[in-house]
Amino acid sequence: MTLEIVVGTQWGDEGKGRIVDLLAAEAAVVARYNGGDNAGHTVKVGNQTFKLHLLPAGLIHPHAFGVLGNGMVVNPTSLQKEMEMLRAAGIEVNPQRMMISYAAHLITPGHKALDVAQELARGAGQIGTTGRGIGPAYTDKAARRGLRLLDMLDPQGFRQKMREHIRSVNMQLQVIYQAEPLEVEATAAEFEDFAVMLKPYIGDAGAKVAAALAAGQVVLAEGAQGTLLDLDQGTYPFVTSSSPTAPGALTGLGLGMQREAARVIGVTKSFQTRVGAGPFPTEVQGKAAERLRGTGANPWDEFGTTTGRPRRVGWLDGVLLRYAVRINGLTELMVTKLDVLSGLKTIPICIAYHSQGHEYKELPLGPADLSPFEPVYAELPGWQEDLTGARNWSDLPRNAQGYLDKITEISGVQISLASVGPERDQIVKREKN
Repeated sequence: MTLEIVVGTQWGDEGKGRIVDLLAAEAAVVARYNGGDNAGHTVKVGNQTFKLHLLPAGLIHPHAFGVLGNGMVVNPTSLQKEMEMLRAAGIEVNPQRMMISYAAHLITPGHKALDVAQELARGAGQIGTTGRGIGPAYTDKAARRGLRLLDMLDPQGFRQKMREHIRSVNMQLQVIYQAEPLEVEATAAEFEDFAVMLKPYIGDAGAKVAAALAAGQVVLAEGAQGTLLDLDQGTYPFVTSSSPTAPGALTGLGLGMQREAARVIGVTKSFQTRVGAGPFPTEVQGKAAERLRGTGANPWDEFGTTTGRPRRVGWLDGVLLRYAVRINGLTELMVTKLDVLSGLKTIPICIAYHSQGHEYKELPLGPADLSPFEPVYAELPGWQEDLTGARNWSDLPRNAQGYLDKITEISGVQISLASVGPERDQIVKREKN
């Protein structure tokens, strides 16, 4: 059995989609295990660019079976649009190719309305939510009043639960936030239609994944967001509402500890990015930020796949990378966007933090409060060569190889490949010793 888990080592947007696309070529099952349509995986195939927020990115491969795990929250409106987008591109999406866990929770218009109202109420203390209803949906799940995909299998009971849900939301919107209420019957009827559409896809996704592993097949688990956005292990409260770490794959897919992964793959950009508020010790501004971010003219520039917001950018943070290695138990690293650094004379990389006369190579109390720390940088020589044509490790300039070797030294984990462009074949694999 082989469970391969792909996780982001930063605040999301590491380029996991194209790594998943690469690994999915050998996988029988591709599975999302956390989050909702606040995540975005981008895959470029020839002239087509697919931006997926709920469906596993590996579903683009015609041989793969797609799973949406119980750890997810599912917006049926977004899901329907993605299914139709793939079908329009000639990719089959049907119950023979995809299953949604009966235990996954639903995102409703009520959750979205609450998300927006709550963020506005925070004023200057906003945490940068996407407004997609993710937090309120997980809140309902934890409070044991959530709506699950299983509820859709009982049409009459589901419509009544939807009515009760929207009425409860309206009370909060009006009394607490002085916001406009939602239309109860229209919303309930809309979701009754979604129940008809999704009924053939609802099943025991955990059993499906377990059976594939028992049969010796490769299961690829796709984490959404990144380690530093984990609800428990991230930069709280500037985090998401689920667990995007490798251990989250087990609970998010309904697997036990005996299903330990043979590979836990951490994806990291060659620099650091973040969308929304929260600590960011190595952030840069001005011309340096413009250089790393790009203009937005290309779909792989640093603008959020889900929000479209320009990402905050900075130099690679080795302290946080070491933390992500420990939290996830990474067995290897894959580095994306190495080509973006071409043309820089020198490249800073954070190797430690400094605070009140002390130097820290490890976080003393997790990443929630990083305000006391200043990054300690090592300056590495850059390279001027264009990397986009490199396909072998030996094609990389010596200084580019040196930069990757420094990441390995800092993280303690071997780099297995680096991406040098957005295309499927713009990958440099490291020869095994």
